[in-house]
Amino acid sequence: MADAAPARGGFRGGFGGGRGDRGGDRGDRGRGRGRGRGRGRGRGGRGKDDKEWVPVTKLGRLVKDGKIKALEDIYRYSLPIKEFEIIDHFLTTLKDEVLKIMPVQKQTRAGQRTRFKAFVAIGDHNGHIGLGVKCSKEVATAIRGAIILAKLSIIPVRRGYWGNK
Repeated sequence: MADAAPARGGFRGGFGGGRGDRGGDRGDRGRGRGRGRGRGRGRGGRGKDDKEWVPVTKLGRLVKDGKIKALEDIYRYSLPIKEFEIIDHFLTTLKDEVLKIMPVQKQTRAGQRTRFKAFVAIGDHNGHIGLGVKCSKEVATAIRGAIILAKLSIIPVRRGYWGNK
């Protein structure tokens, strides 16, 4: 009777029966982590990059409607920029550079929790520059957030000779 397998499934390796001691019989559906019926964390899939920008601030609506013609008009009146799409609208030739990825740790009861801090500089080689710093559990998420924060912190650079006094 050594080759007699159980009625369903058979031996799948690992420790424990898999379902006997927690949560009851799920009928072999799902991964058993209690996260609902979501679509997982996989790569790709839906095309979310080609979404149309829907402004949420008054400044964003003015920019999208074409009432504000240049980024310097926003700087002139010291208006706070809360949406990075405003910068994307005016500065199309932005280049970003990841300056540093730094692991930072927080001591907890169970050990250390490591997160990654990303420093990103962004500019258009024509008088606009910004710096973004973001900390996240994953490197890619930290870089993406730092790029958005760098766009929000873009300032104009006064170039040329302004005197020596």
